[in-house]
Amino acid sequence: MIRLWLPLILLCIWCLLALLGSTFSLAPNHIDLTNILSQPSTDVWFGHDELGRSISDRLIIGAQTSFLVAIFVILFSSLVGTILGIAGAFWGGWIDHLLTRIIDVFLAFPGILLAITLAGIMGPGIKNVVLALTCVGWVGYARLARAQVLTIKKTDHVTAARALGATSSRIMIYHLLPLLSAPLIVEMSFGIAGIVVAEAGLSFLGLGVQPPDASWGSMIRDGTRYMLVAPHVVIAPGVALMLVVLAVNILGDWMRDWLDVKNIRHM
Repeated sequence: MIRLWLPLILLCIWCLLALLGSTFSLAPNHIDLTNILSQPSTDVWFGHDELGRSISDRLIIGAQTSFLVAIFVILFSSLVGTILGIAGAFWGGWIDHLLTRIIDVFLAFPGILLAITLAGIMGPGIKNVVLALTCVGWVGYARLARAQVLTIKKTDHVTAARALGATSSRIMIYHLLPLLSAPLIVEMSFGIAGIVVAEAGLSFLGLGVQPPDASWGSMIRDGTRYMLVAPHVVIAPGVALMLVVLAVNILGDWMRDWLDVKNIRHM
């Protein structure tokens, strides 16, 4: 449990900055020409960027951006994917066949390339980023839910529920969905890391949040031009992105082991 303290602290800091950052006295878009590319100091921990804006303030706004995108994409994609996966596997027939073909089409394209294409078609903006990542992310949840339901829909308790006259919707909600919660939670935990990276990548390409709003990806993009003279402009958002993704992945690994039925039996 000791090794989980650090990722838990990092994740709590990310969440607190995202949720409470607006209560701070921030000036992420304030331009100060006297502090252009100023180095970090005890007064300004992360220095200033090419326009003299506070990097620490922009890091907090970037944390809000990545957090909001991750939460909304996880909610929408898991909801859509789980419903489609359960329905397709439970009813079977042409519904399951159609769902399988759609999933195969989405899997034929690399996820990030498909997200870039969708974001490019719809145009830049945080709402379009959420929509593009949701259109890509639901596939994983649909595959997982479908595979799990195909395994458990023939179990005794589902057969007994059918014999007692339970409706299909009741069986899916009360008898199948609870058994899917553990693998879905693990999938969501790993999905957060992928979404944070994808949002930063889209913003790096100019398809995410637009200036003057801040995103870790756009901060890295703008700072690459000054890496030789002011590396802190790139290092600060890059390290923040790395720490959040690393913390989420470590906690996801722990959660997967903790929710594993085999490990529970040996405890």
